[in-house]
Amino acid sequence: MSDNAGFHVSHGKTGLSSSTSDAPLNAAAILQQLGDLAGTVDVQVLEECASTNSVLMDTTPADDGRIHVVVAERQTAGRGRRGRQWQSWPGGSLTFSTLWRFAPGAPVPAGLSLVAGLAVVRALEKLGVQGLQLKWPNDVLVHGHKLAGILVELLPGRGRTPAAVVGIGINLHLPADARIPDQPAVTDLGQHLETLPERNRLLAAVLAELHALFDTYAAAGFPALRGAWQQRNAFADLPVRVSGDGRELAGICIGVDDDGALLLRTDEGPIRILTGDVSLRAAQ
Repeated sequence: MSDNAGFHVSHGKTGLSSSTSDAPLNAAAILQQLGDLAGTVDVQVLEECASTNSVLMDTTPADDGRIHVVVAERQTAGRGRRGRQWQSWPGGSLTFSTLWRFAPGAPVPAGLSLVAGLAVVRALEKLGVQGLQLKWPNDVLVHGHKLAGILVELLPGRGRTPAAVVGIGINLHLPADARIPDQPAVTDLGQHLETLPERNRLLAAVLAELHALFDTYAAAGFPALRGAWQQRNAFADLPVRVSGDGRELAGICIGVDDDGALLLRTDEGPIRILTGDVSLRAAQ
């Protein structure tokens, strides 16, 4: 699933211990926390970069059978969907990207951002965070406030193994003067946990969940995970508005289908919205 697609409509416990989040990011520490999975992952830690997604998109690592991860202390030009900026603060955010390859000849992956969001939620649930929700197609919320965002970008095929870069940003402790354009309702982990998790352990926990869920996804597709996503749907059975490409649709959110498309119940009947350059909001 590419966040750059158009607006298409059709009818019809890892045991993380509490600690400080201020310890520097460290590849060896992350791999140690991964345990038996360490040999399947390559981790690159950067002090600063424009965007961790761009690092993997612009200089794609060789296919050596491992999952490649880039994590940065600070992003200067982090990107979200619809051209928005994803802001991060040293020690106050966890921003990273992973490169996932799929079986040769596999179709364009559908539902990847939904699976990634579910992985983030599962890792945070094991930390004890309450009220976690998923907003289609790429946000993690806590009681309606944005905690994390996901950006999926597909690498061009050109005869290569199908691959996608999955970027994730999690707010840990936002500065008091933080200003996030177009995101009036934001939150951070510091507001929901007495003590923030150490970032190397948190990253390892999310990577472990990604590994498990993407294995399931590769074997059985999004239908195998659809039910788990639906259980955390922030807008389940609520009136919503979806806008994009100069259009706006209104209806009742009835979940997602086996391709990860949003399903709305409208006066004209059910509508299926494929992910793209759209905005989903609760109806006013």
